[in-house]
Amino acid sequence: MAKKASKKVAKKAAPKKAAKAAKKVVKKVAKKAAPKKAAPKKAAAPKKAAKKSARKPNAAFMAPMTPSPALADVIGNKAVPRTEVIKKIWDYIKKNGLQDKKNRRMINADAKLKVLFAGKGQISMFDLATIVTKNVK
Repeated sequence: MAKKASKKVAKKAAPKKAAKAAKKVVKKVAKKAAPKKAAPKKAAAPKKAAKKSARKPNAAFMAPMTPSPALADVIGNKAVPRTEVIKKIWDYIKKNGLQDKKNRRMINADAKLKVLFAGKGQISMFDLATIVTKNVK
């Protein structure tokens, strides 16, 4: 009697296993046959106005500053904005070849710049902003 019961269970279980296996095969075939989808696109940013306004500089940088006598020897005695002061100093440095050849961050001083650099023979380009701040009013 035990044999008959086990045969009935086996008969019932076999169709279920076959159905599951058939579903797996169908899924695999469907995946291979289906074309690959592109990655989902991110939502496009809303378009801004057609005409973009020009970037406006900070008014504090554009205020004319009067150079000290030591700075006036290098850039002239006309009142100019801080940004122009830096540009004129760099023009002077490049014109006279005062940028160090080995370390491009260092600036060698000539007679005019030595007075401006408080007697130092060489400064870093990062110190230039500090020197300008001390020498403009």
